[in-house]
Amino acid sequence: MLALLLAAATAATAAPAASESTTAPPDVAATLRAADQALLDAIAPGDRATWDRLLAPDAVYVDENGSVLDRAAFLQELVPLPPGLSGNIAITEHRVRLHGDTAVVVMRVDEHEDYYGLPLRAGYLMTETWLRRAQTWRLAMAHAWVVAPDPPAIELLASALEEYVGRYAGPGGQAYEIRREAEGLVGGRVGGTMRAMRVEMRDLLFVPGQPRVRKLFQRDARGQVTGFIDRREGEDIAWTRAPR
Repeated sequence: MLALLLAAATAATAAPAASESTTAPPDVAATLRAADQALLDAIAPGDRATWDRLLAPDAVYVDENGSVLDRAAFLQELVPLPPGLSGNIAITEHRVRLHGDTAVVVMRVDEHEDYYGLPLRAGYLMTETWLRRAQTWRLAMAHAWVVAPDPPAIELLASALEEYVGRYAGPGGQAYEIRREAEGLVGGRVGGTMRAMRVEMRDLLFVPGQPRVRKLFQRDARGQVTGFIDRREGEDIAWTRAPR
């Protein structure tokens, strides 16, 4: 599958030697935006015909979970939403650059879903490569990436926030400090920028704007905070609390 992905990428970026990257003219930009919206509209009803018409023969789709799907596998997975679910996906930003007969698209989309009466929303950043063959545009590669929002925050009593205040030692002699200010907690590497910290749940904190990272605090048998784990994509960095 990786070989297929690389082959498609090579084909998608090949352009006449004399061509240079340019902003797409309005007619091309409008054509590709309309094609992209048609593809997005076809997802909820599982409309394979629209995707079949616009996909290149050797197209590759990388979904938001990291799965790499060739054309046949993607079309096989495209099925209507089950009963009780409905939704739509709308383009909010769409940019196109031309490289000869190759167009590179970067777009942001908003998904609104009704999940058994519960409204859900998600945002995605997508990159695409379109190829123009015989005056017809075909989608050669698409990559969808989830734009993760910050989680909901809760409020803790000042005394509970105070339990996290202190300095923590990390690898390579690094130090991380947490302080309490009027608006709550702030934290950061010593000598670096101090940023606001929010509480997702007791002993689980995050920094707004960094939804990929969580700080999981650890306690001893007496309930005293002994350190925290800096976790990103399942990788942990341990920080140990220095004596107060």
